[in-house]
Amino acid sequence: QLQLVESGGGLVQPGGSLRLSCAASGFSLATYAIGWFRQAPGKGRETIACMTSRGNTVNYRSTVQGRFTIVRDNAKNVVYLQMTSLNPDDTGLYTCAADLNDWCRPPNYDGMEYHGNGTLVTVSS
Repeated sequence: QLQLVESGGGLVQPGGSLRLSCAASGFSLATYAIGWFRQAPGKGRETIACMTSRGNTVNYRSTVQGRFTIVRDNAKNVVYLQMTSLNPDDTGLYTCAADLNDWCRPPNYDGMEYHGNGTLVTVSS
């Protein structure tokens, strides 16, 4: 079965950190651009980060620049989103998606081949 599965979400206090994982099964992430997206309660989806297959293009939303890092581990077929200095505005459902077109300028969520179901991040004291 070809799928992406996110994990690592949870409840964290402001200023805390989390590492989200996006694991692929049934296909290799090595040839795909991977995007991370977030949807906060009552709001639309926004792009958080995107990395092309070779890592030559890496983009971050301005509000997470310097706090979030997207990392590939092709040997494990996983892409991570390392999040630090979290604040309540980072709360939301985080999903990852894979694009065989290997495009991140900007990533086209609806056009990407695979999407996960998401992992919920709640930043609250």
